[in-house]
Amino acid sequence: MVARRAQHLKGTGGSGFFPRHPVATFFHLFFRVSAIITYVGCDWFSRSFVGCFVTVLLLLSFDFWSVKNVTGRLMVGLRWWNQIDEDGKSHWIFEARKVSPNTVAATEAEARVFWLGLIICPLIWIVFFFSSLFSLKLKWLALVIAGISLQAANLYGYVLCKMGGESDISKVTASFLSQTVFQTACPRDFQKPGLEGLEIHKY
Repeated sequence: MVARRAQHLKGTGGSGFFPRHPVATFFHLFFRVSAIITYVGCDWFSRSFVGCFVTVLLLLSFDFWSVKNVTGRLMVGLRWWNQIDEDGKSHWIFEARKVSPNTVAATEAEARVFWLGLIICPLIWIVFFFSSLFSLKLKWLALVIAGISLQAANLYGYVLCKMGGESDISKVTASFLSQTVFQTACPRDFQKPGLEGLEIHKY
C-alpha cells in the first residue's frame, strides 16, 4: 500500500499531500511563526524591551532571507530580487525553475503552505500595528512596521514573480487572488503546465 502510494506520487509529479522538501517547508513557517509568538509573549515572559526587540527582529530577518533565497525556490520554483543599475534605476529580476522530467517538483501541499504562510503572516502584523497604535504602545510600532515591511516585500516580490513581472499591481492582485481561489476550490482542474508567460530567467 505504501509502495503504491509512493509510486502514485512520483508518477503524478508531486501532486500529493506529502512535502518533498520537509526541511524547507518547516523553516518557511518556523521563523515567521516564531517571530509572532515571541512578539505576543514578550510582555509575559520578559521585561527586557531591548532583548525582545532584537530577538523578534532577528527572527524576521532570518525569515526574510530564507523565504527570499531558499524556500521559494524549493517549494514553488520561484525566486526574485531587486537590483540598482549604474543609472540608479531599480530593476526587478525574477527566476523560475525549468520544468523537466529530472526536476523534483513541489507538491500541492507545499505550494499551499508557501502561499498561505506568505499571505497570512503579514496580515497578522498589520493587526499588531493597529493594536499597538490604539493601545498607545508606541515603542513597539517600529518593530511592527519592520515586520510588515520585510514580509510584505517577500509577498510583493513573489506575487510579481508568479504573475510574470506584471507592473500593474491592481491587475497582479486580481489575477493572483482569482487563481488562488480556483486552485483551492478545484486544484486538479486548475493546474498550469509549468510557468508559461513569465518574462524571467530560467535555472
